[in-house]
Amino acid sequence: LSLSQIIFISSFSVCHVAGISGQYPLVQNVTVTEGGMANLTCRVEYNDNTSLQWSNPAQQTLYFDPKFKLKDNRIELVRATSSELTISISDVTLGDEGLYTCSLFTMPVRTAKAYLTVLGVPEKPEINGLTKPAMEGDHITLTCITQGSKPAADLRWFRNEKEVKGASCAKEVNASGKTFTVRSSLQLHVDRNDDGVAYTCRVDHVALAQAPQQATEVLEVHYAPRVEIIKSTTVPQEGQYLKLECFSRGNPSPDPVMWTKDGGDLPDLDRIIVQGRELAFTSLNKTDNGTYRCEASNHLGTSSAEYVLYVYDAPTTLPPSTTPPLHPIPPDPTVQLSTHASDPTVTGSRDDPNALGQHGTDHALIGGVVAVVVFVTLCLIIVLGRYLARHKGTYLTNEAKGADDAPDADTAIINAEGNHAHAEEKKEYFI
Repeated sequence: LSLSQIIFISSFSVCHVAGISGQYPLVQNVTVTEGGMANLTCRVEYNDNTSLQWSNPAQQTLYFDPKFKLKDNRIELVRATSSELTISISDVTLGDEGLYTCSLFTMPVRTAKAYLTVLGVPEKPEINGLTKPAMEGDHITLTCITQGSKPAADLRWFRNEKEVKGASCAKEVNASGKTFTVRSSLQLHVDRNDDGVAYTCRVDHVALAQAPQQATEVLEVHYAPRVEIIKSTTVPQEGQYLKLECFSRGNPSPDPVMWTKDGGDLPDLDRIIVQGRELAFTSLNKTDNGTYRCEASNHLGTSSAEYVLYVYDAPTTLPPSTTPPLHPIPPDPTVQLSTHASDPTVTGSRDDPNALGQHGTDHALIGGVVAVVVFVTLCLIIVLGRYLARHKGTYLTNEAKGADDAPDADTAIINAEGNHAHAEEKKEYFI
């Protein structure tokens, strides 16, 4: 029978009894999971000690009052009175599903039917198609399978507890014709971010409302390493401590790593210490300048990174300048220390970077001194020019005074002095 027919029969039984007064049996449909216990109850509102009987879908008598019982140890009498007959069926199987009939032996016999629905519990799912380890870039298909569900179960995929959409699903009826096998496939393009990720297949079914079934597989992905150098200070200066850490990520782990300087081995100095992935300088000086390279490898590939080290002068304490600079030169903000990848297309500048910090103060002081020197020089030139101009004018004036009738310059000067004396003698006084 279909579900609509079952609902119609149940509704008809209840409505028929409720609509007519007298002796009519009352029953209800029952749903139970496979392996559980089903209780079938038949009641009569008005009974004059007429017998009640339960029959199975094959019309075999299960109980006729408390006097007759089908030889089945799973069937037990729960309650038997003049107005009620209740029995139980334990360890219910899918074969127990169907219409059960309660009969009231009046003239004529009145009956009511209850449908027993048995839910098939899906088995624990299995995930197939996972290869361990998977390689970065591989395409794999995970397939989740569960059997024995009734009705057909639903399968859902989760990636670290976050649901994944887009999986395909197929439902097939088993050979018994009563249960289903459900398959769901999830296609993946594996990358390094999938390493250690848990993929879970969860079964949703009405019989598993309290404890859903699920299976989980954790991906292991192998991939080539990637390297990055992390420095402990941004502007290394003479006498400072500096630590370079070679951070490499790969699977299998690329351990150990190799350090080189300017394409060769590291200098054998007590100030340079290598501990695992770390390269430490206890006290920097100018001889440490150069390009340091960190290299890591596993069976899938090799990766490297470079760091160009330039050691700056140690800061010095200078007195403040009272003279403003003529043209202060600001420090170049574009000068940076950088880490370079090992890609041959990437090159790093090895020229000395512009001075930072204290070099701005040196430029200001030098500019002030130059300004003072220029100012003093200009003053001396102006004073000397005025002095020379005055002496030259006096000479020309005296010479001009005696220039008349003078054969040479000396005679002109003598004549000028004489004329000056005569000029004193020729002074006139007015009274």
